[in-house]
Amino acid sequence: MQHPARLLLPLLVAAFVPGLHAATRTDPRIEQLLSDLGKTRAISAVQLSPDGNQLAWVVRTDGKDAIEVANADGSDAHRIGVAKRGDCNETDPAWAPDSHHLAFLSNCANGGKQKDLLVVDMQAKESPKHMASLPGVAQGLSWAPDGKSLGFLYVPNGTRRASAVYAAKPASGEIGVDGMEVQRVASVDAAGGNVRLLTPESTYAYEFAWSPDSQRIVFTGAPPPGDNNWWVAKLYVQNAQVDAKATAILDPATSRGSLHGLQMALPRWSLDGQRIVFIGGLMSDQGSTGGDLYAVSASGGEPVNLTPNTHVTPAWFAWSGAQQLLVAQVSNGQSQVAEYAIDAAKAAPTRVLFTLPATIGDGSAEMALSLSANRGKLAYVQSSYTEAPEVHAGALSETAPPAVTRLNTALKPQWGKAESVEWDSEGRHVQGWLLYPANYDAKKSYPMIVTVHGGPSSAVIPRWPRMGFAGEPFSALGYFVFMPNPRGSFGQGEAYVQANRKDFGHGDLRDILAGIDTIEKKLPVDDKRLGLTGWSYGGFMSMFIPTQTTRFRAVVAGAGISNWQSYYGQNLIDQWMIPFFGASVYDDPQVYAKSSAINFIKQTKSPTLIVVGDRDAECPAPQSFEYWHALRAQGVPTSLVVYPNEGHHFVDPDHQRDVLQRALLWFEKYLPASN
Repeated sequence: MQHPARLLLPLLVAAFVPGLHAATRTDPRIEQLLSDLGKTRAISAVQLSPDGNQLAWVVRTDGKDAIEVANADGSDAHRIGVAKRGDCNETDPAWAPDSHHLAFLSNCANGGKQKDLLVVDMQAKESPKHMASLPGVAQGLSWAPDGKSLGFLYVPNGTRRASAVYAAKPASGEIGVDGMEVQRVASVDAAGGNVRLLTPESTYAYEFAWSPDSQRIVFTGAPPPGDNNWWVAKLYVQNAQVDAKATAILDPATSRGSLHGLQMALPRWSLDGQRIVFIGGLMSDQGSTGGDLYAVSASGGEPVNLTPNTHVTPAWFAWSGAQQLLVAQVSNGQSQVAEYAIDAAKAAPTRVLFTLPATIGDGSAEMALSLSANRGKLAYVQSSYTEAPEVHAGALSETAPPAVTRLNTALKPQWGKAESVEWDSEGRHVQGWLLYPANYDAKKSYPMIVTVHGGPSSAVIPRWPRMGFAGEPFSALGYFVFMPNPRGSFGQGEAYVQANRKDFGHGDLRDILAGIDTIEKKLPVDDKRLGLTGWSYGGFMSMFIPTQTTRFRAVVAGAGISNWQSYYGQNLIDQWMIPFFGASVYDDPQVYAKSSAINFIKQTKSPTLIVVGDRDAECPAPQSFEYWHALRAQGVPTSLVVYPNEGHHFVDPDHQRDVLQRALLWFEKYLPASN
């Protein structure tokens, strides 16, 4: 790690430098655990060809991304493009409708400085051909159904990945004006040529989809800055032409029904092009999708909630027929795939195909259930507490498809067994996951670490841990690890997701405490040795909970929020707060005050490690400073570590490793696993 040269505040330097020395201590078990976690080869962007006969995916090896293609059963897997040399990255594969051509992004021709859009004819087995140069940031490749053009999301001359979780641009110049970057829907002809910017420069586009006849697009968009305004995005339709007028067909802010004030994701045209179906709900981050299925006419109007009162959380869907959807959803802490019948008024499951205690998706995000499905087949990345990530593919049936790759089969879990825990809290059914200590002995007493997930609109679903902040490694070192899905989480329906609005840290804490009590009644957990940790919303809870109860003896708070009132003016994404708090801090300061840890700080005695990125736009570093400063003033043992050039999601492998090591060492010091 290097000192952040651009940081000028003495307070920040003082907080950062002592932390550097804490992680120099080593524990052989921790070193071995970190080494093994680092061997996982990440898999993402699984794509099944339209004819269902071929697969493509991205695999990361030694920090470099390369595309592999194979038959649908995983046979004849091989790399394409220049990245087979391993000195550059190739990502975002997208099959053309003819199933012969595969487009992708590559930075191999420019020393990593610029991405190019390439296409390869898989039948001709020729070298990839250049379609367009893309100076800036591009993602989300999607072929028009007629195969004549390729669309994508594009930030011309962009300097950073278009997402609030990545490091914010350094603050300089006129804030909100200078250096504004706008993501737009762009397209290029299948034969290559000039890039066409379809959507207006005045609107930041988040997602898009082609109409069945390839003549129109639907997209979600809002005025820039894009990091902040996803929560107030509208739904637009326009012709797929440069300078075409974009017509807003739906604004949740003015909707009169259950969508009012909520968020939208995954807009998809019906097969006849007459309406748009999307997922709408209370969502705390773009990409962490969940809610009800809605439909709206392609010409606009009031949306129809197709799945009111459901007790699952749809997270992805695709049309599989004129009146049928394939839906991936969260159900009681598990991934589930179901078929839905859809008409003008409702969508209802007709058959649950399978339910898995595993994460299924494209492998690119913590909470992104997504599949690739064509011609009665489906494919996705799957991982769980017992199996490292692999590509799974096969027939669409009531049996989950098998793994068709062996990229991580040598990896074996070092943590203990997992089981689902269920309990009742204030009339609600609540679920969570519990990891036993490795080498568990029922005759012994063990400490337990509670890990609160981010969001809060998210869910803990079993998955193989990544390098970085994770709960599973604590189990490998002799702890029970409890990962609850309290109110506010996905998996029990939209009413459950919305149950902690205006009540952050209170009702969900009571759910968590009830879960701890349930576990302690059946297993040898020492209530005098409870630890607490989390990131993002979990970081907030790790700051807030010790001010409400003395049960937790050691805490690690990652990218947390200590004071919702000051946070409102510090973060770069304040639009997300009104749907959750009901009003701005200026209109209702008290609803923010009642959930602010800083207002109850004299009640905490728990030794607390605090970690954060210095360019975090979602949970800015000053929130961690405020909490750290308050703990020091109260004489509570604490340490603050600030990571340079990191946003809400850490990307530097050294930082990912370091933050996990520090967390493990902190609990080892203040909450040792041995009696």
